[in-house]
Amino acid sequence: MTILTLVPNAGDRLPRCLESVAWADVILCVVDPRTSDGSDAVAREHTPRVLVHEYENAAAQRNWALPQIETEWTLVLDADEWVSPELRDKVREIIADPASLNGYDIHRWSYFFGRLMRHCGWERDYNLRLFRTAKGRYLDKRVHSKVVVEGPVGKIEAPMYHDTYRNFEEYFTTFQRFTHWGAQDLFERGKRARWSDLTLRPMVKFLKMYVLRQGFRDGYHGAVLSGLGAFSVFMKYARLWYLWQRADGAPQTPAEAEARERGR
Repeated sequence: MTILTLVPNAGDRLPRCLESVAWADVILCVVDPRTSDGSDAVAREHTPRVLVHEYENAAAQRNWALPQIETEWTLVLDADEWVSPELRDKVREIIADPASLNGYDIHRWSYFFGRLMRHCGWERDYNLRLFRTAKGRYLDKRVHSKVVVEGPVGKIEAPMYHDTYRNFEEYFTTFQRFTHWGAQDLFERGKRARWSDLTLRPMVKFLKMYVLRQGFRDGYHGAVLSGLGAFSVFMKYARLWYLWQRADGAPQTPAEAEARERGR
């Protein structure tokens, strides 16, 4: 089995990730050439299989790497994730059984600002990460792309863990990229931002996370996470609105606005 890990600037998290899968047959790390914190050197301390490839988005990077994997099974793991001993044992059991399904969703528990989040909907997080290599390929999406597996897919309750945002700087770095890419995906599909997307949709997101998914039980962490989730939704559709403003030729500066007025 091969572990596929994409390596950005994550040198402080990467050792725990790779140490948790030291039992795998192959660890393949694909490094973003813009990595500047020594993460590439950390990767080489754990595996000889370190490749450098220009990063476009996670889906494109993984689809580039999959044809280079020779083992029957692949487990995809982000640099800020790690495998529990229970999950290690379950994965070994699955790949040793010829009758196993072609892919498996794995239960993921995530930390936010240092707290393990048990609500806000994060407790329902399952990701298809274990699959027969020849049967899987990622959707061509910039944000939250998922692997599509040919054939039956099962579920694993043994957990993997995710050390997500530790502070606002980390959050908003990802926020900028994801809201931009999310808006771009919608724009290319011809979707436009409606009034309700900019007003009701963010409010619904907050209520869903904080009330329906009981984010209030996670204290201040739940309130902050729910608020940020709502703001992310708003910003994605605000960016989409702006993309269409530009595409439709709307004025972008006071001078352009004045020139349009004079032309009427």
